[in-house]
Amino acid sequence: MKVAIVHDWLVTYAGAERVLEEMINCYPQANLFSLVDFIPAHERGFLRNKPVTTSFIQNLPFARKKYRGYLPLMPLAVEQFDLSDYDLVLSSSHAVAKGVITGPDQLHLCMCYSPIRYAWDLQHQYLRESGLDKGLKGWVAKGLLHRIRLWDVRTSNGVDEFVAISDFIARRIWKVYRRESTVIYPPVDVNSFTLCREKEDFYVTASRMVPYKKIDLIVKAFTEMPDKRLVVIGDGPDMEKVRASAGSNVEVMGYVSLLEMRDYIQRAKAFVFAAEEDFGIAPVEAQACGTPVIAFAKGGALETIIGCASSDVRDYAPTGIFFYEQTIGALCNAVNVFESQMADMSPLACRENAMRFSIERFRAEFTSFVENAVNNFWRGTRSR
Repeated sequence: MKVAIVHDWLVTYAGAERVLEEMINCYPQANLFSLVDFIPAHERGFLRNKPVTTSFIQNLPFARKKYRGYLPLMPLAVEQFDLSDYDLVLSSSHAVAKGVITGPDQLHLCMCYSPIRYAWDLQHQYLRESGLDKGLKGWVAKGLLHRIRLWDVRTSNGVDEFVAISDFIARRIWKVYRRESTVIYPPVDVNSFTLCREKEDFYVTASRMVPYKKIDLIVKAFTEMPDKRLVVIGDGPDMEKVRASAGSNVEVMGYVSLLEMRDYIQRAKAFVFAAEEDFGIAPVEAQACGTPVIAFAKGGALETIIGCASSDVRDYAPTGIFFYEQTIGALCNAVNVFESQMADMSPLACRENAMRFSIERFRAEFTSFVENAVNNFWRGTRSR
């Protein structure tokens, strides 16, 4: 088979790119396509240093820094990729990659991280956070997102089968596209986050500081609990806001190396996670270190953490505590509940739970899914 892999955009090595890396490892003969590719030469190892076919957006003014501003052109751009020579097309999509055009004798499988979040159920949140919920610019943005939604639904018909990265995303795919999907959890490099049984008297959170991650909420909650120490790792647009909220018991470290971050997570008594994520790699990495998680009870966290109040406790040891509102009070209460029940959460149980999301497991499940889809597709084409 000739295989093509289509990714939305290549600008950094984040969660979607970790999945893309393993898709390439599963199908190293594949050719790569992306709207833009600005990955530096020294960081292209995860792409196996493959050449990438890009769209016309690559050469537009300021595309390196302002590529998201070309969202109105992205549907047109992705439709210009000529994939007619390929038997199998794998789209790696959280925006527009699934909109590539394929023919009746081509199989198109979509690894879907989410239907376009800022066009669907998170539209109002994104508009507020971008200052686009009012005024003329707001109406222009809303009109654009309306057009994106129409295109997004139409192009879902060109996908033969969807893969969702969590049950949460499978429900979103059904809500938006009315399509069933197969859940394959993303690969997490659990072997790089080794077990540490000895814990120290501090909490840790690590994330890019953007509004939906709610790092400011975590910092404000711990500032109201001066007897509890919090270490905050990460950088981003909300850094100044986070620093301004931090009490003397909160250490805001900014960016640190992966080695240093891993050391803090290994030694912490718990990892604090307040975002609503589609999957959420960081809580899994923390559990791989033997560190339990205090998490907001929505999105992928409900699938990667075993809460003390969960019925699953009958079969599995708990690995964390959930809180049910993104408020200071709810998080403070969860920390106090955690401290009363932390003896029930063993580092080994956390580690064993994290192993469910290993890279090896992803490769086996993904290749099996693709092989079955290919076999069923070609049997179907022969019978017609």
